[in-house]
Amino acid sequence: MSVSISITSNGLAARLKEATHDLHRQAEHSGVMAELMQGRISRETYCLLLRNLQPIYAALEAGLDAHQDDPNVQRLWRPELRRLAALEQDLDHLHTGVDWRLDLPVLGAAAEYAERLERLARTDPVLLIPHAYLRYLGDLHGGQMLARIVKQGFGLQGELGTAFYAFGDGDAQLLERLKREFRAGLDGLVLTPAQQDAVVGEACEGFRLHGKVFGEVQGDGRCS
Repeated sequence: MSVSISITSNGLAARLKEATHDLHRQAEHSGVMAELMQGRISRETYCLLLRNLQPIYAALEAGLDAHQDDPNVQRLWRPELRRLAALEQDLDHLHTGVDWRLDLPVLGAAAEYAERLERLARTDPVLLIPHAYLRYLGDLHGGQMLARIVKQGFGLQGELGTAFYAFGDGDAQLLERLKREFRAGLDGLVLTPAQQDAVVGEACEGFRLHGKVFGEVQGDGRCS
């Protein structure tokens, strides 16, 4: 019989960080992300990037909502973390066409990623957790820097066009609290050893999929 254990502060959060360190660096410097980090992205390409993150967040947040009564999901899922509505708000503001849903394509890698999340929600919802780790801690850590890059690059004022990176009122203490609570939630998960291994493996796969998404967005040919 499998024995369930509660991960300590030296457990899952630290293991995820260590296991994904190199993949994380590769993803954030690959494809369109390299252009974004250097402030060399066109408005159209940035909208295409958001368009391809949109189905990923939609699938992830729908899956987390569907399993919010699961004790493990409850440890991590906070209303303040939701990004989908803010991302769509930014697309509404930044896209210069009629309807970004029709004008901008969902590329193959993003569709593949969203389908994977939908499948996990049906078959193994605990494996949504590493994708939440990847997205939300990434948003909390790097979001403020990316917001400054996007504002400067596109001449934006206030939060118009950068709501995606805004958590609450943007207070630094709130951001630190959300990071701390998320890590504590990871370390409080009750998982078998096999589940721990699967969570770490899925996080690694999530970073690989992000690299594919970023590469395809860059390869679409809209970068300036």
